[in-house]
Amino acid sequence: MDDYESVLLIIRECFVYKIPPRSAARGYRASEWGDLGSSFLWKGRLRIMAKGESCSIRLEDTNSGELFALCPYNPSTNSVEPVLDSSRYFVLKIEHEGRHAFIGMGFQERSDAFDFNVALQDFTKQLQAEKKAAERAAHAEDLPKKDYSLKEGQTINISIGKVGAKRTTRPSNSNASSSGGIVPLLPPPPSAAQVKQQQQQQRNNNLF
Repeated sequence: MDDYESVLLIIRECFVYKIPPRSAARGYRASEWGDLGSSFLWKGRLRIMAKGESCSIRLEDTNSGELFALCPYNPSTNSVEPVLDSSRYFVLKIEHEGRHAFIGMGFQERSDAFDFNVALQDFTKQLQAEKKAAERAAHAEDLPKKDYSLKEGQTINISIGKVGAKRTTRPSNSNASSSGGIVPLLPPPPSAAQVKQQQQQQRNNNLF
């Protein structure tokens, strides 16, 4: 990835909750956070930022943009965990000055939760694709290079086909018929004057 900071996603409203310690090894439950509609600690804007190979989730004040909490996102760790009983709530691992804590975070709309998941997945896929491309490039450099140059005394023979050969064409049907003999021509039809004269002669013969 290029080393400039880019915004992957902005969600105008999200909610933060204080969560109890994990009660089961398999994960968290949003139902254990109290009344999700009124027991939130904070609400504001969420932004996902990316720079190079790093990605972070920023929780900011909607009006001033002041940072409330920062979650460095790492796909290989538990920096972001979905809860077991809802698709709209997550647990974030926030960090500050070398210390970390876990908070609950959620959205009112399922579409916001969907966009949140997709943005993180797209970042992960892009990161994996670039790592694989770098590994292929490094592997290609390690392979021995083949020498296609001609050694001393070697020559190359190139066959271009039959250069200068005469092309023969088959005679067309019109030429064949004309060369095979003269086609007899039919006489032209009689003119109107000739037809009238023949009819007059027939009437005269009938009178005699």
